[in-house]
Amino acid sequence: MAALERPRPGPGSRGAHRAAARRDRDRAVNGRVVTPTGRAPGTGRRVLVIVMCVLPALAAGLLWRPAPGPLPSGHVGDAGLAELARDVIGPDRPALAVAAVTAQDVRTAAIGAGLQDRFEIGSISKGLTGLLFADMIGRGEVTPETRVGALLPLDPPLADVTLAQLATHHSGLTSQPETMGQFLRNYWGSLAAANPYDATLAERLASLEGAELTEPPATYSNTGFELLGAALAAAAGASYPQLLAERVLGPLGMQDTIVPVSAAELGPGDVIGETGGGRRADPWLGEAAAPAGAVRADVTDMAVLARALLTGEAPGIDALAPRLPFDEEDRIGWAWFTRTDPETGHEVVWHNGGTGGFTAFIGIDRQAGVGVAVLSAVGESPNHVTRAGFSLLARIGADA
Repeated sequence: MAALERPRPGPGSRGAHRAAARRDRDRAVNGRVVTPTGRAPGTGRRVLVIVMCVLPALAAGLLWRPAPGPLPSGHVGDAGLAELARDVIGPDRPALAVAAVTAQDVRTAAIGAGLQDRFEIGSISKGLTGLLFADMIGRGEVTPETRVGALLPLDPPLADVTLAQLATHHSGLTSQPETMGQFLRNYWGSLAAANPYDATLAERLASLEGAELTEPPATYSNTGFELLGAALAAAAGASYPQLLAERVLGPLGMQDTIVPVSAAELGPGDVIGETGGGRRADPWLGEAAAPAGAVRADVTDMAVLARALLTGEAPGIDALAPRLPFDEEDRIGWAWFTRTDPETGHEVVWHNGGTGGFTAFIGIDRQAGVGVAVLSAVGESPNHVTRAGFSLLARIGADA
């Protein structure tokens, strides 16, 4: 999923972010090893577990290192946009789709896929959850100060965290639950290109029993957005997929976007992603992960989203407004980041995503009047597609 952590993006570097797992946020898997109760195991046991896990993974990597892609030569959609995307993003991926929008115009292009073929959008799912949160605040169903424990069966101190703290990554939660079960999910996901985010909501809540809020403010947390989406669904008396469809996707007209919780919901129109090593990646989906990174969308729907964000017509558009500093480059609203692009001097509102087999980016430059979405079917660092997204915004904006 999403999943699911936001890496250091954009043109220019973000400061070192506490750990490599937080720099490559949508795919971070190297959390501190802890027991299911949250207590760190003994040093000897921890070293033994790490050695037993790392050596087979290293051996597998040395014996088998294929490459992803490459992009086929043909395309569908706008020829000029396809050529620009190929040049800026690169050929080492099996499929790529791009949208460029203004208030008056929408262009889409796809290479290795169709314009209605769905990609995993990773943590851009968080941006959709942010829109949902703002919409529900506007309806009076929740407030920023609503405690998550008022909506979900959680114990203090986690129960006392507010929805606003979850939506801005200021909850003190780690990226994932620090349990042995999650560690093993991550390890198997890395070794076998499997889905590490397949927990049910009940399993996720159980894994947070006794959780401590030890992380400093602005620590990116997939778990935080899992809880935010679950809390919003509980407040509305609906499932998260149903609620997102009714409040955000439907009003926007994102007709083909889905929030699958099982592989049975996927079909021929769902693109198969590859890892950075060229292996077929399992889809990242699950009940708990849905609000943080399990949404799938095609480039046609992503163009709809980008244009609605650009024009201000999206439900919950107030989610984009920056509320807190996030780091030295970005401010954060309800999930959405705002940064001044050093190349153009313009403010860009954006989010990215990365899963085992996909990376994605969406951003808008209101001053230039352009928006861009990028969907890529390879599980590389989201930093690459984010830099490409900022570059596309600058180049397309210069011609707008």
